[in-house]
Amino acid sequence: MITLIIVILTSLTSIAAFRRRELFYKMDLAPARIVHKREYYRIFSHAFLHADYVHLGINMLVLYSFGTYIEQVFSQLEEAGVIFSGPFFFILLYVAGITLASVSTVTRHRDHEGYSAVGASGAVSAIVFTYIFFAPLEKIYFYMVLPIPGILFGVLYLAYSTYMSRRGRDNINHSAHFWGAVVGFVFPILLEPSLFRIFLENLIPQ
Repeated sequence: MITLIIVILTSLTSIAAFRRRELFYKMDLAPARIVHKREYYRIFSHAFLHADYVHLGINMLVLYSFGTYIEQVFSQLEEAGVIFSGPFFFILLYVAGITLASVSTVTRHRDHEGYSAVGASGAVSAIVFTYIFFAPLEKIYFYMVLPIPGILFGVLYLAYSTYMSRRGRDNINHSAHFWGAVVGFVFPILLEPSLFRIFLENLIPQ
């Protein structure tokens, strides 16, 4: 349910910004304005905007596909007494993905006046990597075509994001993808360190 609400809110906000560009420029991730104008809300607001319908569609499809699974996992953890509220920690995971991905971008581009970024990719990466944590051998479609184990997808994703971030020749915020992914994988361990044992058991079935 929470995943669906986020998808709807993000879609409505993005579509509104497609039609009203002033809204887009008011909410995007502009590091120079965050640092020098103290417009801190942009750290979160940009995650509800997207560059175009393709960007929006891909992010929301991935979010819905993996987010609903993670909601179920957190609900099971709540029932087991590991966490006190599945919905609360799902939202916390999503917000943490946005935050760390944004901080890395703001730090890197704080003095670049023309730099701007939008999209929920950092948060979506966090959701996907939490999925990988709990189901490391389940298949994920690489480039939506080739099914490979989640853990292998994760390694390739981090390596690719690191390489492309250093190369810096496209308009994709690969750094946000990387740090969002890190948040997603580490988050369950921070909730309950013993969950790492479950990851290992799922990674190497007995």
